[in-house]
Amino acid sequence: MENAFIDNIKIYTKAGDGGDGAVSFHREKYVSAGGPDGGDGGRGGNIVFRIDEGANTLLAFRYKRKFIAERGANGMTGKKHGKNGEDVIVTVPRGTIIRDSASGKIIADMADKEEFILCHGGRGGWGNRHFATPTRQIPRFAKSGTKGEEREVTLELKMLAEVGLIGFPNVGKSSILSRISSAKPKIANYHFTTLSPNLGVVKTGEGRGFLAADIPGLIEGASEGQGLGHAFLRHVDRCRLLLHVVDISSSDGRDPSEDFDKINLELSKYSEALSERPQIVVANKIDSADMESPEALAFIEKCRSLDLPLYFVSAVTGEGLDTLVRHASEMLKTLPPITVYEAEYSPEDEAVLSSAGVRETYVKREGGKYIVEGEWLYNFMGQINFDDYESLNFFQRVLSKNGVIDKLREAGIEEGDTVSIYDFEFDFVY
Repeated sequence: MENAFIDNIKIYTKAGDGGDGAVSFHREKYVSAGGPDGGDGGRGGNIVFRIDEGANTLLAFRYKRKFIAERGANGMTGKKHGKNGEDVIVTVPRGTIIRDSASGKIIADMADKEEFILCHGGRGGWGNRHFATPTRQIPRFAKSGTKGEEREVTLELKMLAEVGLIGFPNVGKSSILSRISSAKPKIANYHFTTLSPNLGVVKTGEGRGFLAADIPGLIEGASEGQGLGHAFLRHVDRCRLLLHVVDISSSDGRDPSEDFDKINLELSKYSEALSERPQIVVANKIDSADMESPEALAFIEKCRSLDLPLYFVSAVTGEGLDTLVRHASEMLKTLPPITVYEAEYSPEDEAVLSSAGVRETYVKREGGKYIVEGEWLYNFMGQINFDDYESLNFFQRVLSKNGVIDKLREAGIEEGDTVSIYDFEFDFVY
């Protein structure tokens, strides 16, 4: 049966284009020289990401991977503004990370946000009424709306559980979770019963508690993609505390010490930081264990030598689970908060990334000027306040980062030559 759990998926998003400004003139009986009255175009709709607290998978994106917002309406006569495009709301589980697909850089972590605008709609174009001057009283042109931002992004779900239950299949992780929390995972006596992480709220009294997750599928070689483990290792990333569950009864003929070492090795291969996460060792199935067996005694001695807290429990009878939960709750009080990933790109990256697709830049020389054009540039120019020093510096950094300065040099520009980018002119000094 196909696994219905989806935690990594690529989607395409496109904000709405801005509406075009209108070209019209006021015409009314007995009113002469009414003048231009073309209205402005409406703003394009945004692509807005919003948290859905009831979701814990990206399954909703399996069949819908394109999200395109509405275009702004064109301006109208009588100085009437075009209608703004409707925003598109994309709902994701809390803990979803939004990455730029091309660079892999983190754009936003939806762990600590309720809403995030990924793509901004294009600005509406000005109607011809804005272009009337004492010497140009009948402007027969208006401004087109700018393009909405578009992006191809990868959504990656990293669960927000504070406590993660790790260990080999069939050691009782799901059974323990069902005992200590409200979770009702599928449980059976065979390997890989659990095909997706299970979440449960563990209550510790007086309105307190923590979120725990059973992380399935860890086996030897998981960090290299063996079994199901690699697909779910990312969900341990945010866990502040790990409950490392072993089968102390060796019911499958396994050695608990070997299993313990193998799982820790997979954690360290996946992430050194993850291997250093605090652990509580949970020796499960004591109801059927021979605690005097060489395997059990050797494992107990290993935990003592590593100075790791060791708890003996039975998911069948419930023995030891209350004590385990109390200790986990106390440890959480002393540990750092859940990791929230910072955006990995600069404002300059943002300006370039927000114009998805082919970002062609054209440079030509006309009448002693170097003319620079490109669709991404046309949209970008609207973000710049050319009267502000910081904004101008930002403008220069983006030109350099996107290769415009290099193209000007290739075209033969020299210090002091004039550059013209969509009616904005400056002397080349670099």
